[in-house]
Amino acid sequence: MTSILEGVKVLDFGRYIAGPFCGALLADYGAEVIRIERVDGSEDRYLTPVTEDGQGAMFLQLNRNKLGMTLNPTKEKGKEIVKKLVKNSDIVIANLPESTLKSMGLDYESLNKINPKIILTSNTAFGTTGPYAERVGFDGVAQAMSGAMDMTGNPDEPTKAYAPYVDFCSASLAAFGTLLAYMDRDKTGKGQRVQTSLLQTALTTTNSLLIEQELLKVNRTATLNRSQTSGPSDTFKTKDGWILVQTVGQPLFERWVNLVGEEKWIDDPRFKDDLIRGENGTIISERMAKWCSERTNQEAIKELEKSRIPVGEVLKAEETLQEPHIIEKEAFIKMQYPTLDKDYSVAAPAVELSKKPGNIRTRSPQLGEHNKQILSGLGYSEDEIEELKENRII
Repeated sequence: MTSILEGVKVLDFGRYIAGPFCGALLADYGAEVIRIERVDGSEDRYLTPVTEDGQGAMFLQLNRNKLGMTLNPTKEKGKEIVKKLVKNSDIVIANLPESTLKSMGLDYESLNKINPKIILTSNTAFGTTGPYAERVGFDGVAQAMSGAMDMTGNPDEPTKAYAPYVDFCSASLAAFGTLLAYMDRDKTGKGQRVQTSLLQTALTTTNSLLIEQELLKVNRTATLNRSQTSGPSDTFKTKDGWILVQTVGQPLFERWVNLVGEEKWIDDPRFKDDLIRGENGTIISERMAKWCSERTNQEAIKELEKSRIPVGEVLKAEETLQEPHIIEKEAFIKMQYPTLDKDYSVAAPAVELSKKPGNIRTRSPQLGEHNKQILSGLGYSEDEIEELKENRII
């Protein structure tokens, strides 16, 4: 076996991020993943178009290593195909509302009747219980309801994170849960349902804020990039750009005061611990801002690194692509797509294994690219496949 998940068969009915990235994580480590889309293509295929024929950047990232199939599972012949696929699969991924799963025959009860060993992994906005169970939602909705947006930006304007971290974290947790269910199936011989939700994921990321509020009623308000529980932890403008500095804990604080020439602050009661330093963070940030204003990005980074203080340059997207460390580390895999005249960069698997590592082998599929291959494997003849296409089943 060359890959850890070699031989594992996955049907990916996902859309947008939470479902497809879960499938991508499994595919990176060897699972055979079939991405199933609407006959005209799923919504996420065309978001942020970057190719001549409108394929989206997110689709190019999240559907690597997958086979591509189009299918209408609401028609009778489409349902027959779904049953055949499910019978020969281990895992079904579907981040769809509960009512939609049932209408498509993808609810766990229906799948279990076809294949008792099947694992259904689903992600919803709010979960399948509670008054909001049937509501739809995206990453930003979960950020808003978790308290994260209120604490990002400034008190006058709650701010959503640009990167959809809730979606990606939900997908990662879904992949983790799927592998747990797969391990349990080895012991019991039975599949089960795995569920994640955007809201539960978002609440997980803000849980410490919520615990503090519940117990101490601190009523924190946003302070842009400045941390409220340590310092200096903020963004700072230099002669030619911006950097972010984070210090947490007494040893780092002492190294910082020695660097900027404020050794007397070590015994100052205003800065005796992280929490107090956070409360007096404006004073600390003002001192650090003055220090940074006298230096370029690289000069400041060099001195901070020498003192072993965490620092990062605030980069624009183009600068990130050209960052020497990122290039030398081979953090991106260069890929090609038939309707692109240049290569594009897909982030390499973030989990690095010393044995049987994950890898990105193939680009995201074109619409219905593997229909014939998949259906032939299910026993359909060329004439039958052509008929399915003419009737828009595929």
